[in-house]
Amino acid sequence: QPPRRNAHIISMHWLIRWLKNSSLLAWTILFCLSAATSSFSTTNMADFPPPKDYSHLIFETKQDNTKWFHERGPLWQGQAFSLQIKEVLYHQKSLFQDVLVFDSEHHGKVLVLDGVIQCTERDEFSYQEMMAHIPLYAHPDPKKVLVIGGGDGGVLREIARHPGVEEIVICELDKDVIDVSKKYLPFMAKGFDDPRVKVNIMDGAKFMEENQSSFDVIITDSSDPVGPACVLFETPFYKAMHGSLREGGIICTQGECVWLHVNLIQPLVKAITPLFTTVEYAYCTIPSYPSGQIGFIIATKGGKGCKVPTRTPEASVQKELRYYTPDIHQASFVLPAFAERAIFGSDR
Repeated sequence: QPPRRNAHIISMHWLIRWLKNSSLLAWTILFCLSAATSSFSTTNMADFPPPKDYSHLIFETKQDNTKWFHERGPLWQGQAFSLQIKEVLYHQKSLFQDVLVFDSEHHGKVLVLDGVIQCTERDEFSYQEMMAHIPLYAHPDPKKVLVIGGGDGGVLREIARHPGVEEIVICELDKDVIDVSKKYLPFMAKGFDDPRVKVNIMDGAKFMEENQSSFDVIITDSSDPVGPACVLFETPFYKAMHGSLREGGIICTQGECVWLHVNLIQPLVKAITPLFTTVEYAYCTIPSYPSGQIGFIIATKGGKGCKVPTRTPEASVQKELRYYTPDIHQASFVLPAFAERAIFGSDR
């Protein structure tokens, strides 16, 4: 399953470390390389099969000669999301994945990686703002922030709204995503223009291993935790994030969709609960993601939970935001009864 967003954060280094002395090592590596190549990095590019071609997701209707992009995937079987294409702006394969950018009729510019919509100009702000501002406004005084993935620059754009942040580090494995975003998605990629931003084209897990107890906030767009590699994905990488956090630090990761993936969310929350001081789940609405919703797993290393912001945006900043408010910060943690029961085992 390709990633919901454009991160590549788990390396074969972590898999081998987790699976050493296990008879499942060879099988798991083969599975991961064939089924989720965009989620892993390696020093030997020959280990990667060539990126798949997703041209079949673009087709023209004979009746009116319109062109459409259809998003279909195994994690949302039986449903699809379609956008009418005005013009294909870019469609090439990077070393890791199929990269598509098109101008749509009603959603503006659209970035697609391995056949999965990463962002549209119409609604990207809801995800970017919540992903960045929930952990940042929950932290009393964030100085150093790490972003894993986020090569489109949208999360960087939102972090840059915080004047107290002194250093913003991003680790993106696929340089093509950054270059393409700067050319075709300047409304997001302007996040790279902030002088506090330091760009690393490398594997995020390796970077965190080399930078222990370094960051106040870590924001990561993870690949979908699916299949036999699910547990292998969760524990080593979350341990890496925990190790790279300073005391009192906060992580925020992509948390799938409660309408589709509670069976994936619950094991992840359960697996990391012993590791972190608090583990919570929030969500936002975003029409161009499957079922119109996506969640965030938010965990702390020491300190209290993140349901109530410790700071609020300045009036001038709040006027620029289109989704995040202190009220919606708190409301985003209020889950439907079925999701609360499924994820946290609540009796409500």
